[in-house]
Amino acid sequence: MSSTTAPRSRPARRGAAGAPAPREQQLTGRLKLVLAVLLIAQFMLAVDFSILNVALPAIGDGLGFSLANLQWIATAFALAAAGFTLFLGRIGDIVGRKRIFIGSLALLGAASLAGGLATTPTVLLIARVAQGLATAAATPAGLSLLTTSFPEGPLRQKALGINGALMSAGFTTGAILGGVLTDLLSWRYAFFINVPVALAVVLIAPTVIKESRPVARPRIDLPGALAVTLGLLGLVYGLTQAGEDGWTHPRALAGLLGGAALLAAFFLIERRTAEPLVPLRVLGRRSVAWGNVLGLLAFVTETSLVYLLTLYLQKTLGFSPLAAGVSFGVLGLGTVVGGLLAPKAIARTSTRGVLIAGGVIQAVFTAALLALGTSTGPALALLLPATFFGGIGNMLVIVGFMVTATGGLPDDEQGLATGLASMSQQVGITMGTPIMSAVVTAAAGGAAGAAAVHHGVTVAIAVNAGLVLVGVAVAAVLLRRRAPRS
Repeated sequence: MSSTTAPRSRPARRGAAGAPAPREQQLTGRLKLVLAVLLIAQFMLAVDFSILNVALPAIGDGLGFSLANLQWIATAFALAAAGFTLFLGRIGDIVGRKRIFIGSLALLGAASLAGGLATTPTVLLIARVAQGLATAAATPAGLSLLTTSFPEGPLRQKALGINGALMSAGFTTGAILGGVLTDLLSWRYAFFINVPVALAVVLIAPTVIKESRPVARPRIDLPGALAVTLGLLGLVYGLTQAGEDGWTHPRALAGLLGGAALLAAFFLIERRTAEPLVPLRVLGRRSVAWGNVLGLLAFVTETSLVYLLTLYLQKTLGFSPLAAGVSFGVLGLGTVVGGLLAPKAIARTSTRGVLIAGGVIQAVFTAALLALGTSTGPALALLLPATFFGGIGNMLVIVGFMVTATGGLPDDEQGLATGLASMSQQVGITMGTPIMSAVVTAAAGGAAGAAAVHHGVTVAIAVNAGLVLVGVAVAAVLLRRRAPRS
């Protein structure tokens, strides 16, 4: 059977407590409630990624951040969110995913309250680190609870489709909501908005969600955890510095080279450890390894495209931050449509077919943006439909990646699988903007005029479309269907 298609039938898997896993083939009332709680939490986490982007200048003015240090408001969150995802996902396997999920959302609510009340840059940065750690713990725990609550097949595909749609819609909503709250109220409400949502989930989740953990608790692979966490921190730090100062800056090179060395050491450690953090037999599965590559590319391309189009709308067309954010509402609508279509498309064809089709759609409509000019009317007439259909294609890829990277694995490995998928998501979101920022800067020759920015953005869009096509090639060649196994 293909590693990328949903199995038609298989013996019932056994749950974490040794009893057969539930095999409901309809969304019962309990499952709907579980899905609602998990999806609300995941949507809030996605909103948190982008809600402060528009508010950064206002925060800097309000708390006295220097221009050079302003980027640390985003970097502090990204370092913690991407660097600790795999480690905290494994911790959830040990102490219980439900416990980690609820605890991390409580931390997110407390950190958001502290950030909204902050009166100094130090307090705000500490709150951002705490928000990043909460996201690093809650995202894989929430995905694990989702995949273990719904049996593999159509129900899980539907749940992952809705989750993916809301996740991407949340990223877009964050950009819009941040502008609205900052303009109408204050940047502080971009923090405060998390507090009631987190509180509601923390109060409701204990009575709705069942605990999920392996029967035999694995030991923590401390050397492996230290190597992968520091490696990811170094990689993300290097990427953010490259976006700010260029790829040849000493801090960027130190972070990238140090991170790469530590990640290489991580694989050597895992080969020799009796109970590794990431068993290499799992990474050796074609669906897990290449599925995560596809997920990484999907998040690198679409999130960085939002950055590129923000530059274009504000620097070339002269849009305000709020108007630019509202323009991405069409993209958010496209991702919701893609998330709803993806499970049906997978059921009718195959996961691999959806990955390829989604990538082709995304590449075509990303390439269409190369024709963007400097006149507002014609530009919007192209940009709005292109981002809508491109968002549909991107979401087909994201749902296909989630199904591929978590399918065919037992419940006791779902924490690891969703941790890897969450890591691909977090690192992809973090990597995309610095990479495209460096491309724009190089193509523009350091100039900041409207024409130079337009040229730089056009070159970066071409690179973006090329990366999408790389993902199409990976799905077409490296996820080829295998002969059925008995």
